[in-house]
Amino acid sequence: MERTYLPVLLLVGFVVVNAIAILGLAHLITRSRPTPVKQQPYESGMPVLRDARDRFSVKFYMVAMLFIVFDIETVFMIPWGAYYRQLSCSVPLVGGACPAGNISFFGLGEMIVFMVILLAGYLYIWKKGALQWD
Repeated sequence: MERTYLPVLLLVGFVVVNAIAILGLAHLITRSRPTPVKQQPYESGMPVLRDARDRFSVKFYMVAMLFIVFDIETVFMIPWGAYYRQLSCSVPLVGGACPAGNISFFGLGEMIVFMVILLAGYLYIWKKGALQWD
């Protein structure tokens, strides 16, 4: 059991050591020369226009929640794609393939139903105007 996790632990260890080494090296090599211009906040190539504590529109939060919902729902397609072969065979797989005459459309039908429900939800929020910024 420990051998299966060894490559993952080595990768995590390498990433942590590499991150610490890069940050440490950058700290040792660079000199800090703060100026008033360098200390000003700067976000995404645009100077700050207002206070950071201003209130956001409810539309911003609606779009953010809808993005999260649809993003999570599309993540469900990954395991479906990984097991599509098993879902589309009415008997256990033989040598990684479905025996002739035992192919079913259960796996495909499952995803079509999922996509139709997802599309219905998307059309509903579109018609309600939840994606409009006006």
